[in-house]
Amino acid sequence: MANEVSTLSAQKRDKSGKGPARQLRFKGLVPAVCYGPYDKPLHVAIDPLALKKAIATAHKFNTVIKLSVEGGETRVVLLKDYEKDPLDGKVLHADFLEVRMDKDVVVNVPVVLIGKPAGVLEGGILQQVARTLAVLCKPSDIPEKIEVDVSGLAITESLHVEDLKAPAGVKFKVRGDQTVAVVNVPEKEEEVVKPAAAAAVPGAEGVAGAPAAAGAAPAAGAAAPAAGAPAAGGKAPAKAPAEKGAKK
Repeated sequence: MANEVSTLSAQKRDKSGKGPARQLRFKGLVPAVCYGPYDKPLHVAIDPLALKKAIATAHKFNTVIKLSVEGGETRVVLLKDYEKDPLDGKVLHADFLEVRMDKDVVVNVPVVLIGKPAGVLEGGILQQVARTLAVLCKPSDIPEKIEVDVSGLAITESLHVEDLKAPAGVKFKVRGDQTVAVVNVPEKEEEVVKPAAAAAVPGAEGVAGAPAAAGAAPAAGAAAPAAGAPAAGGKAPAKAPAEKGAKK
């Protein structure tokens, strides 16, 4: 589909800077500048709502705009960039690139993948590497999008720019080996590593809960037997002999 042309009214502005820009926004307008290789930069003020309406086409940001400036001057432009308020999303500033309908221009065009890859049916994962592609063409020949058929891709296979067919009147301005889409091998689930069994204590019984072998040392941290308590086996400890010469 040929690129349609929208019309946008603009007012000339002589003053620049933060102060005049705030005054314009207070009036419901935003500052903008039109530049390019053909004429000197032109500073204008535009209605942000009218700008949104002008690019509300299938080509969106690549819509050709006829800028009708107060006083009778006109320029053919593309919306090159804009600044938005991070809080309310309102347009704060706009940049326009002046173009000629008979001269080539470089623009970025969205890439749209179509079809379901054979590799995805086998468990692979489709990854779109390039979201846009730079193309060279006349303003009227700018395509809405670049459609890429990925239905033939198997696992580990990829499509590159050199594999694509450019629309009529359009040339790709990127390297032919640039990857557009690839079907990746699915990642394997990580194996759960079980903790190693505790090393057996020499002399300990293999059955859980079995009594410790006779003479085995108490486990670390176990409480020592109270003084005078019966020893293992139920026998009380022998009385210590009295010291010689003890007073009666």
